[in-house]
Amino acid sequence: MTDRARDTDRAEITALLARLGQGDRDAYDHLLPLVYDELRRLARRQIGSHHPDATPTLDTTALVHEVFLKLAAADSPQWNDRCHFLAVASTAMRQILIDYARRRSAQRRGRGVQHLTLERREIAIDEQAESLVAVDEALDRLRALSPRLAKVVVYTFFGGMTHEETATALDVTERTVRRDWAKARAWLHRELAVAE
Repeated sequence: MTDRARDTDRAEITALLARLGQGDRDAYDHLLPLVYDELRRLARRQIGSHHPDATPTLDTTALVHEVFLKLAAADSPQWNDRCHFLAVASTAMRQILIDYARRRSAQRRGRGVQHLTLERREIAIDEQAESLVAVDEALDRLRALSPRLAKVVVYTFFGGMTHEETATALDVTERTVRRDWAKARAWLHRELAVAE
């Protein structure tokens, strides 16, 4: 895709998001084809892509559809642009993944925990459900200390957004996002080590 086509798509996405904010529910029908591949990219990074032998019971398509249904259920959403939409989608993805992980964790109690690494941006959700729940609980504690650091984790780790996309969504520089990501990872590592 050329830069010009990409810019046209971004402008169209922004216009559709504005229509949604004004209550035009038909805009969803036009928005989905424009963001579907991007949502699949985010979802694919989250569902066990580094565990090819695993057979996840939550697949990329199901996650994208659940995210889109969750976003479509919102009354008069106010999304500023594509990056803001992706940030909201990342948050919805996190909520869906955590709910799924809690259910999987309850089913697997006593079968051994696989540790989750924050260095990788993919989540093998079936194998790491308990660790994912622990990260989510630590993330809630981080949010109380620094809401921005918590958002960086949600957008980067759970949403698979790039540093550039995260910076745009948070209205900060990429350098700030990289610094925040390093701080948040260090804080979460310490917090999770204490919990073990």
